[in-house]
Amino acid sequence: MTELLDIFRALADPTRLRIVALLRAMELAIGELAVVLDQSQPRVSRHVRILVDAGVVERRREGSWVFLRIAREGPVGDIIARAENWPFSAREARVIAHDARRLAAVRTEREAAAERYFAEHAAEWDAIRSRHVAESEVEAAMLAMVAGRRLGHLLDIGTGTGRMAEIFAPTARRITALDRSPDMLRIARAKLAGQTVPIDLVQGDFLNLPMDDASIDSIVIHQALHFAHEPDRAIAEAARVLRGGGHLLIVDFAPHEDEELRTLAAHARLGFSDAQIRGWFASAGLLLESAQTLEGGTLAVKLWLGRRRSDEDQPPVARDGDGSRKRLAA
Repeated sequence: MTELLDIFRALADPTRLRIVALLRAMELAIGELAVVLDQSQPRVSRHVRILVDAGVVERRREGSWVFLRIAREGPVGDIIARAENWPFSAREARVIAHDARRLAAVRTEREAAAERYFAEHAAEWDAIRSRHVAESEVEAAMLAMVAGRRLGHLLDIGTGTGRMAEIFAPTARRITALDRSPDMLRIARAKLAGQTVPIDLVQGDFLNLPMDDASIDSIVIHQALHFAHEPDRAIAEAARVLRGGGHLLIVDFAPHEDEELRTLAAHARLGFSDAQIRGWFASAGLLLESAQTLEGGTLAVKLWLGRRRSDEDQPPVARDGDGSRKRLAA
């Protein structure tokens, strides 16, 4: 465990105090920190290494990028949470305010990069959206389906632009937004910068989730399962990290014959039936609680809500005449 003295030694430097102030506002890469601080990347890296070694800052790799954030475990979180009450001198406060203004330029560039990416792919996304019911109706149906349930720590698999994390943020305690694409994660980061709920953006694959068993309270897979060549494995992996009693919400297409989506948008599967989802849920230890169909356009959108089996779902136990236990049929 990091010694308290090590934490204060690490903070006892003007540049490192500025780094902490910036990372309190948002996750940043080394290059972005260097731009805001107007210092060389090697110099900033040395300061970051000291903060990491002291447990003040933690690194998170995303493709070829490494992002930095304030550590959330141990005593550091409480200490940094009170940073706004630290007795900064007038000069220090001016420097931190100046950095905050330069940080706004980093936010602007992220948003501009997202807009450029959207512009480059707008035609193919519009072509897909035109084939099914409006997204606003899909989102309303999703929110209605989980209404009244405690989402807790929500995992958004295939977060894309971060829209699911955005609409579920008001009812979640914490969100992990996962995607394979660094480009999509950069878009999501720009979109989600203003959310008050803690959001972790993580690069990963839905067949090998970087989470511990039974560590997640709820999961959403929105229009991502059709990219899986083995969707049953993706569902089983989601079930692995879902705690007992936790929920999995899948939104995708009903079975269709629109072969163009294989080349237009790299769809590996052309929709799913209720029977397929129910079977895969059962194999993964999930109960299918409800299903809904949204008609409109040439593609029907399906919503499936499953729940991870818990001890309460086990069949009752009876005893034989000799006192041994036997499981009754469900």
